[in-house]
Amino acid sequence: MTVSAIRIPFTGPLPPPVIVPASASSVSGAIDAFLSFLTAPPSPYLRGVDVGRNSQTVLLTGAGISVASGLSDYRGKNGTYITNKAYRPIYFHEFATRHGSRKRYWARSFIGWPGLLKAKPNSTHWAVRDLSAKGYISSVVTQNVDSFHSKAHPETPSVELHGYLRSVVCLSCRNQISRAEYQKSLEKLNPAWAEFLAKMVDLGVLDTDNPEERRRRGMKLNPDGDVDLPKAPYSTFRYPSCPSCLEKPPRLQDGTTTRVDVDSDGAWLPTSTAGILKPAVTMFGENIDPSVKIAAEEAIDDAGRLLVMGTSLATYSAWRLVERAYKRGMPIGIINLGGVRNESVLLKADNGKNMVSRYVRCSLNSDTVLPSVASQLPSLSH
Repeated sequence: MTVSAIRIPFTGPLPPPVIVPASASSVSGAIDAFLSFLTAPPSPYLRGVDVGRNSQTVLLTGAGISVASGLSDYRGKNGTYITNKAYRPIYFHEFATRHGSRKRYWARSFIGWPGLLKAKPNSTHWAVRDLSAKGYISSVVTQNVDSFHSKAHPETPSVELHGYLRSVVCLSCRNQISRAEYQKSLEKLNPAWAEFLAKMVDLGVLDTDNPEERRRRGMKLNPDGDVDLPKAPYSTFRYPSCPSCLEKPPRLQDGTTTRVDVDSDGAWLPTSTAGILKPAVTMFGENIDPSVKIAAEEAIDDAGRLLVMGTSLATYSAWRLVERAYKRGMPIGIINLGGVRNESVLLKADNGKNMVSRYVRCSLNSDTVLPSVASQLPSLSH
């Protein structure tokens, strides 16, 4: 089975948001609109195998909902693509084939990890928990790799479309180890970097509630957990090998035994042919796991409506799920500050008929809308 690789997101200007209904331009109007959206009867336009089976809402979330936790988004006013015009995400083939690219990635990730570890779910995540407990949410599909959904509402089914930063995975044997454990290994291999990191932590530069101080010092914590470090000596950074491959080098499909070489401290050496650890996220150019792709599609098919939050849908893997919901005739709601990819397509739904019930849109932060919506809705179990 061939699985599409995750594509580089669209980075051009997005169309201005079209607010539906017009009253949703205010916070109070948006709250009223989404109260109606989440309690509307199942759409008569739904079609597909599971039509009518589930009238609940599936959520599709992006980096914008974690801004209130101190993390960057991509296209907000302080987003990565806005504040750092030279930024480009690492491609999978670069990471997999270039020792230098891995040094750079892990050095930046090493500095960014404490800030990501300190960050906590915010009021949007807790509102999702409350809505789920009240019976309105069937599942969550998230593009985010921060694990906030699983922390805030572990009992709500969640699909992490692009993986997660809480673990690293071996490219050879697929063994996973915790990112916290891996951080300790990086500290031992890089004492000078560890000393620098300790100073930054003591100064509070990496605190997620102090993003302005980070920016003042030229350090930007990106949504993927890494930090830009201008003129940093990345070539000096070292990283460990996969412990499982080091103990027992795996065989290739043709039967050839691989080798894993390390220096006296245990750092991976480029003479190795296996044992490379990467973050358990789907990098650009890497295939999305088939089981994850299927789970995301099933999450759409098992719900009666779709609520999109904190994403411009610039990444195709997210847009294709919205497109799937649109073709099923599902009502679609969007809470996102700024434009959204292909928004005009959604506005054509039903040629304008019953637009408010099929398409609701505001250009606001999710934490200004969803908590109030969650608090006002009654429990469906009652």
